[in-house]
Amino acid sequence: MNEQDGQAVSVKDDRFEEVLGLIQGARQRAMQAVNTQLIELYWQVGAYISRKLEQAEWGDSVVGQLAAHLAITQPGLRGFTRPNLFRMRQFYEAYRHDEKVSALLRQLPWTHNLIILSQSKLPEEREFYLRLAIQEKWSSRELERQFKTALFERSVTDPAKASATLKNNYPAAMDVFRDAYMVEFLGLPGEHAEADLHAALMNRLKQFLVELGRDFCFVGSQYPLQVGGRDFALDLLFFHRGLNCLVAIELKVGRFEPEYLGKLDFYLEALDRNERKPHENPAIGVLLCASKEDEVVEYALNRSLSPALIAEYQTRLPDKALLQAKLHEFYALGAAAQPGD
Repeated sequence: MNEQDGQAVSVKDDRFEEVLGLIQGARQRAMQAVNTQLIELYWQVGAYISRKLEQAEWGDSVVGQLAAHLAITQPGLRGFTRPNLFRMRQFYEAYRHDEKVSALLRQLPWTHNLIILSQSKLPEEREFYLRLAIQEKWSSRELERQFKTALFERSVTDPAKASATLKNNYPAAMDVFRDAYMVEFLGLPGEHAEADLHAALMNRLKQFLVELGRDFCFVGSQYPLQVGGRDFALDLLFFHRGLNCLVAIELKVGRFEPEYLGKLDFYLEALDRNERKPHENPAIGVLLCASKEDEVVEYALNRSLSPALIAEYQTRLPDKALLQAKLHEFYALGAAAQPGD
């Protein structure tokens, strides 16, 4: 309690929440405006240095002299060291011919831009991470993690395996779900039971939600469903705000087997009949397995009438070099298939 004008004032008072929201919103907009101007400044400085070097008006040593001059004439100015000035030049040169992503750059902090610039090898990869970092509001630490998990390589070479019903009824879902989910943060041993996986996911639910994506909201664990007087329990139940539907996740610590789809179909029917709100879309089902064979998955999903997909969970970070080689092969095959070649 704080004393103000002789009256006791509570730290939390619901009457003032709207004013607090206005203040917080203004602060966020102010911070975003500052960030936008800062990135614009770095872009302009990078463009200036690039032109001077390209036109041979400057040598590399002049950039160091510029850094020293700024340090003397602008005491307290941070971020304009010689290495950073060269990063600004690299930043400008990487994107100057790519108008499509120029607006994206100013929506992310400089640290995020540097991570994407330094770790991406392809323009498509830069755009991929720029868009997702904005959409998912990743911290710089989480952005670094996504590079370690080779999310871009996995998304391009191994898109989500989904039924035709899901693809047709939820076109946007193919950008939401993944073929594999990295859960290395669970610290699971190589041999583990379904109960171990379930408990670990509940203990690290916040991290699992980040891995799933920003619009996922947790509804329940071992979610009870009653059908015909019998009790059933769904492993995990989420709601996806963008797709406006419940998402049921069934866990399997072994490889995918076709009969698993029948149980998932049953749960989806129960959710649609007994749990779905009138304004919501039909539920989507995800079988999250330790492993799967793509041909078996294809056969199983081909006749499925449910909006379902089959994905893997991986407890170890992937071999990024192997995935990059696979990505290179993927692009090479695409180029070879172009007409006129």
